[in-house]
Amino acid sequence: MEDQELMELFYKRSELAIRQMQDQYGGYFIRIARNILQDHRDAEECVNDALLAVWNTVPPNRPKPLLTYACHIVRNLAIKKYHFNSAKKRNSHYDLALDELEECIRAKDSVEDECTVKETAEAINRFLEGLERQSRMMFVRRYWFADSLTDIAEQFHISERNVSLRLVRVRKKLKKYLEKEGVWI
Repeated sequence: MEDQELMELFYKRSELAIRQMQDQYGGYFIRIARNILQDHRDAEECVNDALLAVWNTVPPNRPKPLLTYACHIVRNLAIKKYHFNSAKKRNSHYDLALDELEECIRAKDSVEDECTVKETAEAINRFLEGLERQSRMMFVRRYWFADSLTDIAEQFHISERNVSLRLVRVRKKLKKYLEKEGVWI
């Protein structure tokens, strides 16, 4: 079923929309949440909450593309759950991916820092557009979907070491790019 047809089901308030979205995209949603949370039950809970959020927000919203919109909701809910679960402990898988990016992007410590979040996101998007396709996909798989180095290596049929080195190079380029753009301090 096409996104437009699925959107129309949401607008008609047909429960079939939820079932269809789950059937069509449920695997993506679970993978995103599980990569962040490392717990299948928590991931399923996030996916269910995300489906409800889509149900509650699509009318009046008409997101394009619907999959990206729903994935964004799943990811945000998984990160929220992750922070709740790890308030006093560290989840090594997701923290490791975030630590890798720390050298490029500062954590926001003040209200002023929050103002630059949009600028930083736009600069990162411009940077990613300039990367060759494979490096861009590796970056997104690692830092958006929180895929492990092993999963990325399998997807691209290269060694984990090769993935790691490519990501190190991309992060160095990103840091230089953000400094040049005046976003990173």
